[in-house]
Amino acid sequence: MSHPDDQSPVNPLPPVVTALFLLLAGVEAALWLGSQGIVGGPTSVGWRLEAIQRYAFSADIFDWMVATGQWPMEHVIRFVSYLFVHANFTHALFGGVLLLAMGKMVGEVFSGAATLAIFLCSGAVGALGYAVVLNSAVPLLGSYPGVYGLIGAFTFLLWTRLGAVGAPQARAFSLIGMLVGIQLLFGLIFGGNPDWVADVIGFGTGFCLSFALTPGGWQRIREKIRRQ
Repeated sequence: MSHPDDQSPVNPLPPVVTALFLLLAGVEAALWLGSQGIVGGPTSVGWRLEAIQRYAFSADIFDWMVATGQWPMEHVIRFVSYLFVHANFTHALFGGVLLLAMGKMVGEVFSGAATLAIFLCSGAVGALGYAVVLNSAVPLLGSYPGVYGLIGAFTFLLWTRLGAVGAPQARAFSLIGMLVGIQLLFGLIFGGNPDWVADVIGFGTGFCLSFALTPGGWQRIREKIRRQ
């Protein structure tokens, strides 16, 4: 048995969150170093644009796949690959910080596989909603829809805990309400692409998935079906 004094005062990050962050940071580091001409030679300046063209989610490409019935893997992968490509260093920095914060809180309760599923599925469904609802020609990129899925899972945890103690469960949605309000305000002031739609859909996906992916979730669902 380890002595209490030997234990770290800081809980380590769940491995899946560390892996996601390192992938995000690694991609951004390569693109940023290339944009500064530090690595890759003269052609590296265009690496970010090339990555956006190759890996960002495109509603136009999605429409083409639906119309033709062709689903090449190089385009299907865009449903999740866009999560790791950002518009610039600041865009990636905030996405990475949110990923670490929300991923830690969710990953300490959910399994690694469930945490990964919430992040990727929320990103994929967010991209689908972006294409269907907005059909914007602007490509979707950045980790935010996946991170908002983790916020949805965290909201689910708060929602269940508040319900267990008889507190108003609507309080669990204060974080997402504040974040969406900030995004709408910034959109009104500075303009820009309404990609917050993908974020909100990602949030809803993460929240809904949590019913099944939370520890013991499937068992509770089966028991409820049997009782009915």
